[in-house]
Amino acid sequence: MQVRPLSLENLTGELADRVVRDWPDGRVRVAIDGADAADPGALADALVTTLRVLGRPAVRITAGDFLRPASVRLEFGRTNPDSYYAGWLDEPGLRREVLDPAGPGGSGRIVPRLWDAAIDRAAREPYAELAPNAVVIVDGPLLLGAGLPFDLTVHLELSAGALARRTEPARHWTLPALARYDDEVAPSAFADVVVRLDDPRHPAVVLRRE
Repeated sequence: MQVRPLSLENLTGELADRVVRDWPDGRVRVAIDGADAADPGALADALVTTLRVLGRPAVRITAGDFLRPASVRLEFGRTNPDSYYAGWLDEPGLRREVLDPAGPGGSGRIVPRLWDAAIDRAAREPYAELAPNAVVIVDGPLLLGAGLPFDLTVHLELSAGALARRTEPARHWTLPALARYDDEVAPSAFADVVVRLDDPRHPAVVLRRE
């Protein structure tokens, strides 16, 4: 594997520069895909800040705010990896309320947060109006491979060992689902940008696999 080490600051700078260069006009939908252990939200927040410095309005959307109700999500138990893999994320809701309105010809009116999983109630917020050149960044696990319409995809990759070490013990039940995702979807094979993140202090962009 050939990688290029860089700092988190340089990584966010490169991603922001790519967005500005490749999509100088119109809205852009970016996926930051990664297990909780990779902390995709941290990269999403950093990218929002960097884009705003460059004059591009940016909005962060967290996949955890688009989960299905507990009656559906937890039908087979609270720690069922198969349900986590295929039944937790409300993909139609995320597409309907965020990705389609933010896409070409979309209304530009999005719902930033749809479901409060902590209290298992709808958390539908007022519609937010996107600027014509806004960047919508969606972060979370298991985002790729299901046909969600993203313009730029970033996958945060962890080795199996690093994933196990950095996953909270109470969340180890998700590891089989994440392994299945790597095997069946193989996001590292098609994401636009793959970042190796075994050491969060030293990210590295994957350039080539042997």
